[in-house]
Amino acid sequence: MSRILVIAAIVIVGGGAAYYFMNQPEPTPAERLESAAQDAGNALSDAADAARDAAEDAVATATEQAADVAQQATDAATEAVEQATEAATEAADQATTAATDLANAASEQVASLANDGEKWVQSMQDTGILTKDGFNYDALVLAVQGSALSQDTKDSVLKILADIKASPETFDAKLQELKALFAS
Repeated sequence: MSRILVIAAIVIVGGGAAYYFMNQPEPTPAERLESAAQDAGNALSDAADAARDAAEDAVATATEQAADVAQQATDAATEAVEQATEAATEAADQATTAATDLANAASEQVASLANDGEKWVQSMQDTGILTKDGFNYDALVLAVQGSALSQDTKDSVLKILADIKASPETFDAKLQELKALFAS
């Protein structure tokens, strides 16, 4: 009788855990890792509770039955730990992959923006709007305002141009500042 109760408790705990894992909505990688760790702790707690209850019932009935129940509980706890470890490892691998992919995409976007900025400055130099000896202020302001640069970048470029117009002797330094703005 107590063996059946122990087996039923283990089956109920295992079935409940399986049902819970199969019916969850698709979490983010970070939530998966946290959930896997929480589920592992809950599964271990439930398995330990079931094993303890089963062991107490078995000890009351007979020493031989207690040895069998303890072995079954140990096997169930070992299996639950193995499953939880596998789930946590898989979630950690997925989180690492997602973070790596995100970092690579961000690096590519930053490199692309820097490259676009350098090309824009070069095109201004190629069209004669921006030269080492000076620049056509009005044409350059129109080019900046009509460009596909972000508004923050446009504002920074227009400020540098206004500084050059106010102090032409700072042209070389401001040109370097302009190139540094696009390189960052």
